[in-house]
Amino acid sequence: MEKTWTIKLSLEEDGSRTACTASLSGDGAPGVVGHGYSRRNPHDEPDMRIGEDVAASRACSNLAHELLEQAAGMIETHTNAPTHLTG
Repeated sequence: MEKTWTIKLSLEEDGSRTACTASLSGDGAPGVVGHGYSRRNPHDEPDMRIGEDVAASRACSNLAHELLEQAAGMIETHTNAPTHLTG
């Protein structure tokens, strides 16, 4: 059985800060969301791409953490024992 999940990245930029939300969609995709942010140092030259890359990578990292935490909770429900998953 094969499943495909798609990660959607939504970016918002306000000049010196960039926010990103990462979410999963697809058959059976869990309802977890990740958030990431970046802030440009006022002394640095503006480069929107850098802020987007940093915020997106942080959102994906947070999404992975949230997905792992959800899986740990499901394992605990099935085993009735504390679970400590590590990445």
